[in-house]
Amino acid sequence: MRTALRPDAVLVQAVIAGALSFAHLHDLAAAAGQDGWKAWAYPISVDLLLVAAWRRLRTDGPSRLAWCWFLIALVASLGANVATAGFLDLEHPPALLRLGVAGWPVLAFLGGTLLAHTPTPRTPAPQAPAAPDPDPVSEVERESASAAEPDPEPVVVAAHEDTPALPVAEPAPASPPAVPVPAALVEHARKVAADHEHRTGARIDTDTLRARLGVPPHLADAIAAQLA
Repeated sequence: MRTALRPDAVLVQAVIAGALSFAHLHDLAAAAGQDGWKAWAYPISVDLLLVAAWRRLRTDGPSRLAWCWFLIALVASLGANVATAGFLDLEHPPALLRLGVAGWPVLAFLGGTLLAHTPTPRTPAPQAPAAPDPDPVSEVERESASAAEPDPEPVVVAAHEDTPALPVAEPAPASPPAVPVPAALVEHARKVAADHEHRTGARIDTDTLRARLGVPPHLADAIAAQLA
């Protein structure tokens, strides 16, 4: 599909304004003693610096460097337009104008180099928040409840009347069940202990660990035993 070129009022206005500014810069450079192709190169240099600074502002965001060179190029272009309107005697230009026109190439080269090769710091993209870990205390309570269920009592089978019954050995007293600790809670406790040792210079005690984690005393003892 072909797209027909239609005249745009804004585009036409921009072309007219650019041509007038270009001509004013050329006349000012020629009046300051820059003849021939050098007088035509000055308006190109000013306009290119203005466009480069504006492009840096649009692509990399506001920065002091881009705003500084944008204002320098804008003042140079605006000053040429005002100077050629009769405020200066172009037949006998002042020495300050000759000095500014003669020093412009170095200034424009410096500005273009800084705009092209100075990196812009970029803010890192925010990381997505990690999913919260499940409540370790609830899991421990459920596992403790399941571990606390009593084992079924052994069934004693009655011996035959003719055979004396063998004495049934009493079961040895069971040791208290160890409190299971989830790995996520142990890992969190390690981070809390490391942070406490980094700030205070001493290892964290069981009471402080229990207060920081908000767990029961028996669970805090089990975690402290794994951190030891």
